[in-house]
Amino acid sequence: MTAVPTIHRRRFFAPLSRVVGGDKLVTAALALLALLIVAAAFAPLIAPHDPDAVDLSATLSGSTPEHLLGADQSGRDVLSRLIFGARTGLLGPLIVVIVSTVLGMLIGVTAAWHGGVVDSVLSRAMELIFSFPALLLAIILVAVFGVGLTAPVIAMSVAYAPYVGRLARSVALQEKTRPYIQAYRVQGWSGWVICVKHLLPNIAPLVLAQSAINFGYALMDLAALSFLGFGVQPPTADWGAMINEGAPSLLQGAMLPALAPGVAIVITVVAFSIVGESIADRVARREQ
Repeated sequence: MTAVPTIHRRRFFAPLSRVVGGDKLVTAALALLALLIVAAAFAPLIAPHDPDAVDLSATLSGSTPEHLLGADQSGRDVLSRLIFGARTGLLGPLIVVIVSTVLGMLIGVTAAWHGGVVDSVLSRAMELIFSFPALLLAIILVAVFGVGLTAPVIAMSVAYAPYVGRLARSVALQEKTRPYIQAYRVQGWSGWVICVKHLLPNIAPLVLAQSAINFGYALMDLAALSFLGFGVQPPTADWGAMINEGAPSLLQGAMLPALAPGVAIVITVVAFSIVGESIADRVARREQ
């Protein structure tokens, strides 16, 4: 019986258990993301006010003990809306990342494993999606299904799948040539079993890194759609919609209603990019 070479799974996944690795910047990014997740999950308990409560006496007020980040044009507490806005701000990109990662890995691994005509067709399909702007696709779906979070999430999931698919295909092509894959084939293992049990786990860390980066970009795109009025609709708290609502207040000298959600988006995107790049760098170094 052909001996099966040692699978390289440990070498891929070991860096994931040490993503921080003493890097203070990555530690700060992870801590920030954890804080955002906790805030979104426990928003009703953490937020100092009802995010939709109107207090006309506090309209466009600056930072005060009652309203730490001030109030918007309707007198609603900006901090409370920022905390509740983290729910839609994180939920939409999370769904996009999950769906696009699953689709991308399925397409990429299928193309790499079968090769030939299957690889050519799937690669051309991914290139076709690449050529179509994600925001334009989202706007078209909004025109069909109506405004809200559903249509933009579907559009972004389709648009981001090729980013994962191309990476998964590239890594799977390299992994496919490793001795343990050939040994399993000789032993008569089916391609499906080999891919699911061994190939996918070995390419997962690099795909995870790409997905973390995609999360930040998806957050920006969905916030942009909400800003344009195609995504989450008022009065629901959402970071993109908050910037849109707070923009007119800038002319009156009230910066916080628009600035606070804008800063939240930038910091969150940067944090996800730092974590994603850290994972990718560590996996790459271990492979050298």
